[in-house]
Amino acid sequence: MSAISGRRRTEELGLGVLAIVIVAFGYVLLALSKAPELPPGLWGFMGAILGLFVIAHLAVRRYAPRADATLLPLVALLLGIGFVTISRLDLAVRASKRVAPTQALWTAVGIVAFIATLMLVRNVRTLARYRYTFLLLGVVALLLPLVPGIGVEINNARLWARIGPLTVQPGEAAKVLLVIFFAAYLVEKRELLSSGSRRLGRMHLPDPKHLGPLLLPWVVAIMIMVLQKDLGSSLLFFAVFVAMLYIATDRSAYLAVGTVMFGAAVVIAYKTFGHVQERIDTWINPWADRQVKGYQLVQSLYGFGSGGFQGTGLGLGRPDVIPVATTDFIFAAIGEELGLLGTVAVVIGFMLLVGSAYRIAIQAQRPFSKLFAAGLATIIGVQTFVIIGGVTRLIPLTGVTLPFVSYGGSSLVANFVILALLLRISDENAADAAAEAEQEARRIAVEAALP
Repeated sequence: MSAISGRRRTEELGLGVLAIVIVAFGYVLLALSKAPELPPGLWGFMGAILGLFVIAHLAVRRYAPRADATLLPLVALLLGIGFVTISRLDLAVRASKRVAPTQALWTAVGIVAFIATLMLVRNVRTLARYRYTFLLLGVVALLLPLVPGIGVEINNARLWARIGPLTVQPGEAAKVLLVIFFAAYLVEKRELLSSGSRRLGRMHLPDPKHLGPLLLPWVVAIMIMVLQKDLGSSLLFFAVFVAMLYIATDRSAYLAVGTVMFGAAVVIAYKTFGHVQERIDTWINPWADRQVKGYQLVQSLYGFGSGGFQGTGLGLGRPDVIPVATTDFIFAAIGEELGLLGTVAVVIGFMLLVGSAYRIAIQAQRPFSKLFAAGLATIIGVQTFVIIGGVTRLIPLTGVTLPFVSYGGSSLVANFVILALLLRISDENAADAAAEAEQEARRIAVEAALP
């Protein structure tokens, strides 16, 4: 391991330990809100989360030693804040309904998936060779909840599939699979898509045979919105694909056309389907039916108002009155008990995480790695915006989870895979930069040796 690699891993370990100390401090405050003594399982809790982080850190040190040093500690902090909040919400329910132990188990599964991804994907560019296989798998994953006998409808959304004893959300895996396909396809066709071979007024359009696959995200987004009754996942898929198209071609016209297409689809769906109309009407005026349809959103806004600037304190609020607070509305629970300070801290954490991911994309020298990293960063960024915007009533409420913070096994595992892929690209970027620097040094040495 080089000196630079060793320094990065040392920085990662130090930042990770700091994140764990912050999380443990929050756990202590939560315990003290119920009894004037430290919880008996404090040291076991700290040992468990430290052990999981160290395992992930050692995997990075072994398989991606030159990778970015900030991603893993930021994820540890966000994951810890989410776990403390979920543990606080568990205090208000019966022991049989508590989800913090399940979240801890899924965290361990996510770290296994994280390590497996680092071990198996030794060169991220090899993924581009199987672009159409990933496209097929992604489409199958999206359609799986619609299959009779497998698909399950929960909270009026058909996003889950029951496989044996497990209930999973295949769309979480689909977003990674489809981003692989889209990044590979855009790298291959970006010149044709950028220039265009047909003219429509002042616009240059690509050939229909190249434009066809670009209509896939629009079709997928509408399918999700209509058949699966989920506006959030529909917006997420479409926004990610349009953003990647813009990054690949640098043509703002694609942004404009994409926005118009999605807006038109939403208007048609609003006029045609009752569940879309209900979701948008509730967003416009949740107080019109605050006891039924608007109850969640109204309670969320009350929670933010009760939290004020510094919050009521961990364990001292009533975020448990918000239905499904551990998943869709966990940001509201944080806002009530940690206040504006806590929510801003979480937002800053996500800004740093997404910013670091985009920095990895900018540093990438290979087209597929650059676009793939940008797509993964956009997934996290858009998903964070969609759920926080919905909970705060900036946009219509959606059913996506807050990455690494909300309760949810499928989401957590998928996000750990995204983290591993970003670290793999970062490690390759550092290797390419080192090779280029070495080559430049050799060239300078040869020139200096010439007479």
